[in-house]
Amino acid sequence: MEYAIIESGGKQYKAVAGNFIDVDKINLEPGQAYTFNKVLLYTADGVCKIGQPSLDDVIVVGKILKQFKGDKIRVAKFKAKARFRRVTGFRAHLTRVQIEQIKIGKAEKAKKVEKETKTEKAVKASKKAKEESK
Repeated sequence: MEYAIIESGGKQYKAVAGNFIDVDKINLEPGQAYTFNKVLLYTADGVCKIGQPSLDDVIVVGKILKQFKGDKIRVAKFKAKARFRRVTGFRAHLTRVQIEQIKIGKAEKAKKVEKETKTEKAVKASKKAKEESK
């Protein structure tokens, strides 16, 4: 099973392709794509990558489904012997996101860049050797 642990709004969520998660409000319209860049952990086929603090080569792509309010939370304050009682409520603004895919793409690009730099170094070294032999 392939999954990733992502961070959004200071909270951590388990992202599995095809599932949906409810995160703190993201200011995008329903239907738009959203990428979670802060991936803390990635697991696939028994291999686990842990970021320190996050993985740069893993991206989670999701699609915004809807914006809604969460359940009401009642908060009661009470002070004994002082006749003080307050009850307040809170409803979080949430966004439902469907996880479309977990991409491992930046690492391959980084490897290509490293190969290019190695070849460039080899070319420069050969040019220097030719100049020195002249």
